[in-house]
Amino acid sequence: RHPFLARTGRHTIFWYFPQPVNALQVQTAWRRCAFWLPSALYGTPTARTPSPPQLSQPPPRAGNWETLRFLLSNARWWMDEYKFDGFRFDGVTSMMYRHHGLNFSFTGNYAEYFGLATDPEAVVYLMLVNNLVHDMFPNSITIGEDVSGMPTFCRPWQEGGVGFDYRLQMAIADKWIDVLKTKNDYEWDLGELVHTLTNRRYSEKCVAYAESHDQALVGDKTIAFWLMDKAMYDCMAAPGYGPQSPIVDRGIALHKMIRLLTLSLGGESYLNFMGNEFGHPEWIDFPRVDTYDTSTGKFIPGNSGSLDKCRRRWDLCDSSELRYKDMASFDRAMCHLEKAFGFMSSPHQWVSRQDNFDKMLVVERCDLLFVFNFHPTNSYTDYRIGCRQLTEYKVVLSSDEEVFGGFLNVTKDADVVFDAKSGEHDQRDYWLQVYAPSRTVVVYAPADFVDPSADRSPHGVPGLGVRSLGPYFSR
Repeated sequence: RHPFLARTGRHTIFWYFPQPVNALQVQTAWRRCAFWLPSALYGTPTARTPSPPQLSQPPPRAGNWETLRFLLSNARWWMDEYKFDGFRFDGVTSMMYRHHGLNFSFTGNYAEYFGLATDPEAVVYLMLVNNLVHDMFPNSITIGEDVSGMPTFCRPWQEGGVGFDYRLQMAIADKWIDVLKTKNDYEWDLGELVHTLTNRRYSEKCVAYAESHDQALVGDKTIAFWLMDKAMYDCMAAPGYGPQSPIVDRGIALHKMIRLLTLSLGGESYLNFMGNEFGHPEWIDFPRVDTYDTSTGKFIPGNSGSLDKCRRRWDLCDSSELRYKDMASFDRAMCHLEKAFGFMSSPHQWVSRQDNFDKMLVVERCDLLFVFNFHPTNSYTDYRIGCRQLTEYKVVLSSDEEVFGGFLNVTKDADVVFDAKSGEHDQRDYWLQVYAPSRTVVVYAPADFVDPSADRSPHGVPGLGVRSLGPYFSR
């Protein structure tokens, strides 16, 4: 039995999981690591493929016929047996290079990818498994966890690529945690953030995320916890239900901005770990016993098999007396905004302003204008921003809406029309003037696509002002 099934019960129970999920038009991808193999299929460390101490076992012999046959047949078995829609491949970087990506910094030089350090047998296996999965299941999705930036990683194998559909953009989450840990609000470098968010290869799709399970597991802290820390235990009550805190006000404001900036610039798809969208206050800790690190021999204390933190508190975002609902509502609205405009798949992406003095960031994606003000105290009246269309704009989404825990300084309900004027500004042919309150993000759309009362319809999304289903609605 597979280790996962051994923990979760009979495989027949697991067999029913993907089907009701697919009935909700949700696709499921199985997290797959090619290092999970029977011991007989692992290689023996050699001078050509040494096994570093950080790896608990030697690399698999990807060029061995029996190993290759097992890996490929196993990939098909999961798709056939459990009806998954694809795979997320873990640790791909450690497979593709003989140095396993350990103690090595990739600079983008092609010699780092197409030299003797690359393991051609592992790369060929990845090409073959992508070929097999996509040929036998044309609608399947494969995602690779690669931090090296391997060229053609997300191009079809027919073009000489590795064949993945998406690459996990892992640097984004690391960057956000680094900024929150080491810098105060005045030290944020917007240029560094933009570089990290946009540093990906042309025509190779990426999965963007602000945080994942790595930050939610015990030993680390989520973005919400970095922002609000112990104030989350005492001051998360909604106004009128308990004490308020400026730390929580700041944390919720930045939590919304970080996630929308990641969504707007980070890639062609978006990943969220369960509960992080509403700022879940605690970590996840699976039952553990005392053990020792297989590489270093260091003692790792367990938690005596406790189930106390092995859960997610969904009731928190359902409570009208707590502020978690504000972050959950904003996450829902920004995801529906993307569904209505499809801006993540739009070829047009442009950062017209990144001002570290004003802490202003202006982003164009598809037909939308995203205006971020990260300044802790300064709000700007009649702030001029560039745009690419000579048209009328309206607010379609504002993080300052009351339903998102904001203060209504900018709201779609004001139904203000912003006329674009001719004239060069920030390397754009047109410009308009807006009000940018401190620690807010406001999204502007062409007025024809905006309906301020849309969220009052039976199927409206609270806080979102998209007319009808939006111009590029994706079912």
